[in-house]
Amino acid sequence: MTTKISGFDYRRVPVADGVTLNVAVAGSGSPIVLLHGFPQTHLMWRHVAADLATDHTVICPDLRGYGDSDKPTDPDGTAYAKRTMAADIVALARHLGHERFALAGHDRGALVAIRAGLDHPQTITHLAALDVLPTLDTWDVMQGVSAAVGFHLYLMAQPPGLPEQLISASADAFFGHFLDIWTQNPDAIPADVREAYLTASRNAVPSIVADYRATAGIDVTHDQVDRIAGNQLRMPVAVLQQDWGAALGYDAAQLWRAWAPDLDHRTVSCGHFMAEEAPAEVVKALRTLLTR
Repeated sequence: MTTKISGFDYRRVPVADGVTLNVAVAGSGSPIVLLHGFPQTHLMWRHVAADLATDHTVICPDLRGYGDSDKPTDPDGTAYAKRTMAADIVALARHLGHERFALAGHDRGALVAIRAGLDHPQTITHLAALDVLPTLDTWDVMQGVSAAVGFHLYLMAQPPGLPEQLISASADAFFGHFLDIWTQNPDAIPADVREAYLTASRNAVPSIVADYRATAGIDVTHDQVDRIAGNQLRMPVAVLQQDWGAALGYDAAQLWRAWAPDLDHRTVSCGHFMAEEAPAEVVKALRTLLTR
């Protein structure tokens, strides 16, 4: 079963009290950190990371609560706040010797990247977000029958207990459902990689739920404070999204522009897992971003 990116060195890096991240590192040159989404691990970046490592230092961690990184308990609802997870990434980069770095995230990782850009504007030089809307906009546009595509957001937003029990009882079916319906090209996630994702997710149900629960709670509060204050992402930002904005009745680029004045918004013709389905297009967009 493939669990590592070929050619990358692996290490465990302490980033907070009691939290150590599993990290893959390769290459040399200006640093870029790549953050994975749900229900995946850092392995989703295997194609993109290998290309970028030819002339960049590429850092691919498993987020706290995912993969082989530590999975702290969440007694007060803050352990998986995107603010906390973003601080992990800044600490990780500093531990590896990088005070400033570019940051790209997919799905959940993109939400962490956005929060890092808002909280640490002097640290994040460039920011890319793949197939996600900022938290406040996500909740604003989820309405009517179209919101059924996000049923998992509402399930995992419930108080501790029921979501964890339901998902744990049928973990492979639950996580496999998203790997199936969000992929236009099933061959993009081969059997061994799929099994790695399912195994990692099966072993992380409480922390994955806590991550999503935070996005219906404390993450909303943090974003509302920024929206009221007019805080924005001041670095160059690239956003890649599926062509799903029109189908759901909103203009994704317009929503993003309110957060990112220096925005390059692109539509990618593939499924949700674009770093695996369209890696060449993702690499091109990231390389373009890094020249801005």
